Amino acid sequence: MTAVSLVFAGLVLGVCVLGFVAARWGGGSLATLEGWALGGRGFGTVVSWFLMGGDLYTAYTFIAVPALVYGVGALGFFAVPYATVTYPIAFIVLARFWSVARNRGYLTASDFVRDRYGSRALELATALTAVVATLPYIALQLVGMRAVFLQLGGAFASQNGVLALTVSFALLAAITYTSGLRAPAAIAFVKDTLIYVTVIAAIAVIPAKLGGWMHVFSASSAVLATRTKPSGILLPHGAYFAYASMILGSSLAQCTYPHLITGALASKSRGVIRRNMALLPIYTLLLGLLALLGYCALAAGIASKDSSLIVPLLFARYFPGWFAGVAYAAIVIGAIVPAAVMAIGGSNVFVSNVAGEFHRERTPAATRLTKNVTLAICALALLFILFVPVPFAIDFQLLGGAIMIQVFPAFAVGLFTRWFDPRALLAGWGAGIAAALAMAVESGFSSNITLHAGGASLTGFIAFFAFFLNLGVATIGTAALRAGGSSIPTDHTSLGDYA
Repeated sequence: MTAVSLVFAGLVLGVCVLGFVAARWGGGSLATLEGWALGGRGFGTVVSWFLMGGDLYTAYTFIAVPALVYGVGALGFFAVPYATVTYPIAFIVLARFWSVARNRGYLTASDFVRDRYGSRALELATALTAVVATLPYIALQLVGMRAVFLQLGGAFASQNGVLALTVSFALLAAITYTSGLRAPAAIAFVKDTLIYVTVIAAIAVIPAKLGGWMHVFSASSAVLATRTKPSGILLPHGAYFAYASMILGSSLAQCTYPHLITGALASKSRGVIRRNMALLPIYTLLLGLLALLGYCALAAGIASKDSSLIVPLLFARYFPGWFAGVAYAAIVIGAIVPAAVMAIGGSNVFVSNVAGEFHRERTPAATRLTKNVTLAICALALLFILFVPVPFAIDFQLLGGAIMIQVFPAFAVGLFTRWFDPRALLAGWGAGIAAALAMAVESGFSSNITLHAGGASLTGFIAFFAFFLNLGVATIGTAALRAGGSSIPTDHTSLGDYA
């Protein structure tokens, strides 16, 4: 084996061992659902910071953000303010949800929806949305992994990386089944350290070898101007609303995903969540530096039909083999952490809210079923990426965000007011889902669409438009039902539960 393969294999196998050993770490019994799925609800500030950071900044982020900047220029930087805007929203939403979840024994957002609105239909709608949206998100972690395997070549690239992907996800499933949330929490320490070292080294070395940042920006600007759809290192005037709506829409959707909620509920106190929402923007600085690698690839003349390969190609060109192995390991390990949390979050939702409706008592049978469903979710995500071409997998992930945001009114808004009627919320959810699907098809699964009305037009994020339709239908529907004297289902939460 070459130096790059040896370093890569050594680091990845090391974290796999760490994942299995993590079963012995921390308090709480792995035989209980709270012990296995939430780490016993006992993670402090440091562990939660690494876990939630590793959960949000994935292998696909490492690959996709520079690739997007490489393809479209400044518009690709939306990921940086999007990550920044997410934290103040999560500061407000997740801290309040943590309190009611601890007092009421919730594992999922749909548990809260069931208790708050007394509606099995609304619980099922939000739960199914979460499960469906999670699958392509997990699958995209494999996109990042496959880019690395193809660059490594040899046995790793055999059958277009299928064998290596299968082995990797089998290990991921085994680690998650054995250690639960403790595994990604432990591995996150290694993953984040490797990513920080890798990105800082890349930003220090690659631009210097290309003649400095002035040359990088000048050369990348010239290349972007020649594209079929001209773009640049500055945002075009007509793209301001699209850019802003992508930021806000993505932030609202992110706060409803099961993996972020799972990470938050594993925290031992409300204060831990608040401190982490204040500290996690440190990761955004790293994300901004990472995005600049897209411009570096343009200036370096990196050419690839598959833009997901540009980061591995940069490291292969400008670093010695052993350090390229470190970078490749950082990307693959960066897939293991979020994929594990996503699989756990998705299985929690499926067992608690789809296979059955919310009950506070979690039996040992429910724990075993949740662990088995985690294996099934990992297998489905693997099949998804093996049989769906990468561009379509990315399209489905974009669509996943557009449907996930439709949960926000029932979940996040519901944490602060019980004014909405569950039937109106369900109608709003249905309208938002239908609109998101219709706009996605109409736009060719682009993230943005141009709407026309009265001679005017507006280009914006599909999820953003669908969300406001959802909110409008829920508001009008609730007002109509209240005006008609309709009875309101019982709210099983109390004011003290939110304290």
